[in-house]
Amino acid sequence: MAESNSTSSQKFPEIQGGGSLIIAWQIKGKKVLVVGGGEVAAGRIVHLLNADALVTVVCPYSGLNPEVAHRVSQKQVTHINRPFHPSDLSDAALAMVLVAIDDPAASTMIWKLCKERRIPANIADVPPECDFYFGSVHRDGPLQIMVSTNGKGPRLASMIRRFIARQLPKNAGRAIESIGELRGKLRKVAPRPEEGSKRMQWMKDVSDKYTWGEMCEMTEEDMDNLLTFYAGGTVPEFDTLRGMRAGGADDDDYEFDGSFGFSVGC
Repeated sequence: MAESNSTSSQKFPEIQGGGSLIIAWQIKGKKVLVVGGGEVAAGRIVHLLNADALVTVVCPYSGLNPEVAHRVSQKQVTHINRPFHPSDLSDAALAMVLVAIDDPAASTMIWKLCKERRIPANIADVPPECDFYFGSVHRDGPLQIMVSTNGKGPRLASMIRRFIARQLPKNAGRAIESIGELRGKLRKVAPRPEEGSKRMQWMKDVSDKYTWGEMCEMTEEDMDNLLTFYAGGTVPEFDTLRGMRAGGADDDDYEFDGSFGFSVGC
C-alpha cells in the first residue's frame, strides 16, 4: 500500500495519444524506391540523399521534373525509365518505398503490395496509407529539427519550422560539430565502459559551461588541452584554453600562470 501511495504522489507525463513516434531513421547505405518524378518526389529524394540512402527512381523519363532529371544525369540516383511494376518490390533488401504520383488507384495498389511485403511505405498526400510522414526540416550541418503535424497541416509545419530556425544561435551546427569531435576524442582518452557515467556528466558540464560562440571557436588544440581536465572532472574557463594555445592567448594582457594541475590518462 505504501508503494502505491508513493507512486500516486509522483508526477508523470500525461499521455496525449494520436501522435507519431519521432525518430531519426538511419537509412545510410540502404535501398529506397521512389515511384514518381515530380516536385514531391524531388523533395523526397533530397531528404534521402542527405541521409546517404541508395535511391532508385521508377518513372518514365517524360515524367521527370528538372530537378529529378538532374539527379539522374549526375548519377545521384538510379533511374528506371518506365511506370511502376510489382516486380520493382522484389528486392529483399528494399528498406522503404515512397510513392508520389497523381494516380490514387495506382498509389493504393502499390501501398497494398508494400503492406503484403512488410515494406514501410509513404503515399504522398494520403495519410491513411502512410507508415510514416515527412515533416518540415531545418538543417544546419549535424543539426536537424523536424516539425510534424501528423499529415494534417504541412504548410503550418513549414511556417513553424522557419520560426524555430530564426530563434537558433548562428553557427549552431558548427558548435554541435565541435562537441561531437570532443566526444570522439574523449572516448579515446576514457574508453572503458565503466566510465560512461563520468563521460556523460563531464560532457554535460562542458556543454553548460561554454557559450555557442566559444564552442564554435574551439580548435583541435583547445580540445586536446580541455581533455587534460577530464581526469579531475573539472571544466576550465574558455579563457584558460585560449591561454594554453601554442601561440599564446588572443589577449596580450592574459597570462596563464600554470596554477591548474594537469592529469593525463584514465
